Amino acid sequence: MGYQDINYELEDGIVTVTMNRPNVMNALSENLEDEIHAAFDQADADPEARVIILTGEGAAFCAGYDQSPKKDGKKKGDPTGRSIADFIEGWQRNDSKISDKWIHMWKLGKPIIAAVNGWAMGGGFWYQLAADLTIASDKAVFAQPEVRHISNTSYLMTALCGWKSANRWGLTGDHFDAEEAYRIGMVNEVVPHDELMDRARELAARIALVPEPAVRLNKAIAMQGLQASGVNASLLLEGSLGALAHSSHNEHREDLYKTMQEEGVRAYLQQRDGPFQPEPMGPRSAAAIAAKKNQK
Repeated sequence: MGYQDINYELEDGIVTVTMNRPNVMNALSENLEDEIHAAFDQADADPEARVIILTGEGAAFCAGYDQSPKKDGKKKGDPTGRSIADFIEGWQRNDSKISDKWIHMWKLGKPIIAAVNGWAMGGGFWYQLAADLTIASDKAVFAQPEVRHISNTSYLMTALCGWKSANRWGLTGDHFDAEEAYRIGMVNEVVPHDELMDRARELAARIALVPEPAVRLNKAIAMQGLQASGVNASLLLEGSLGALAHSSHNEHREDLYKTMQEEGVRAYLQQRDGPFQPEPMGPRSAAAIAAKKNQK
């Protein structure tokens, strides 16, 4: 099967799916997301494949859903020229489908290891949450900065890390580093950056040693059990409240969209994220900035 925006490799029973839009930090276009899930299905149907690794090409795992303006210069979700009802309907249809992506991953008979090689933001942050296991490079950076332009976090973080940690990072959109991700239980392991893929493959190889029925059924016990315990109901609620958040367009977001249309994405991000600098963790934190100054 040919792919445009991912690389698909099968070696020694391990399928590696690499998001391959490095020029935009592997931002999720509609095609990239479709190809990710098609690759998951291809691996799941292949008896030679035992484990799936999901990673990104370049400096990012995935920067989230593509924020680039459309051909007419408008940002996705811009309500200009649309009725209130039409605007809300568009977001409701969009957001009600998102949890289907995670459920699809959980239904696969083969486990997914997210190998987070760099920036994991927004929708990319959610994909590594939904993976069965996550190994992070010590250069990984996590965040949901989209809340700063009125968007939703995901209940998956609450289910995985507890509501105190979910609120700390979900209510601010602040960046945090791999060690914090490990501390709150969001990732299984943090490894040196240049060892990330080797360590992910080592873990995948150990899983592949276990008989296939045991892996398939024990994954089902964990992930179907999680859904039965109430996560499915919470994700349904998330879809409704996420659509409400996305359609809560106000003067703040209008000003951000105007900046994007007139000055571009970089200016838009500076206006959105500038007031939050320096970040508490990660490459834009006060500690990182001080360290860079000391190196000069």
